[in-house]
Amino acid sequence: MTWKKFSGEIIHSSIIEEVENAIIRESDNGYRLKVCIGTDSQVKGPLTDFATVIVLLREHHGGFMYIHQEKTAQKMSIKERMLVEVQKSIETAYAICDLLDLYHVDLEVHADINTNPMFKSNKALNEAMGYILSMGFIFKAKPEAFASSTCADKMVH
Repeated sequence: MTWKKFSGEIIHSSIIEEVENAIIRESDNGYRLKVCIGTDSQVKGPLTDFATVIVLLREHHGGFMYIHQEKTAQKMSIKERMLVEVQKSIETAYAICDLLDLYHVDLEVHADINTNPMFKSNKALNEAMGYILSMGFIFKAKPEAFASSTCADKMVH
């Protein structure tokens, strides 16, 4: 799985090693961190482009992120696509959660799903929320889910 920095620079070490180095560096600089993970997707003709982000927030001092993108030609309903987004976020959260526990860094999983029933994505809200919470992660949906609805969104639009 290839991860990049926002600048486009490819990360050659494992994402776990990269995040650990970032936690150590930022903690040594006196920052308290929180990690937010989210995925967004965009259908572009026959392809669906997925972007998963790991956002490291420095308390009161902005943040930075790592991005993984992949495309698929698989056709999906809106609900299915929302749940694939959540699955990608959970896989990423699961891969780094032990590391975050080790360094006492809080983790949130953000879903690009609207809590307002007027929006199509709302169809997937209950399943997504149940999936994330049952894995033991803190769940945020729109409008609080900035990792997916703002950060990952920028990578697919």
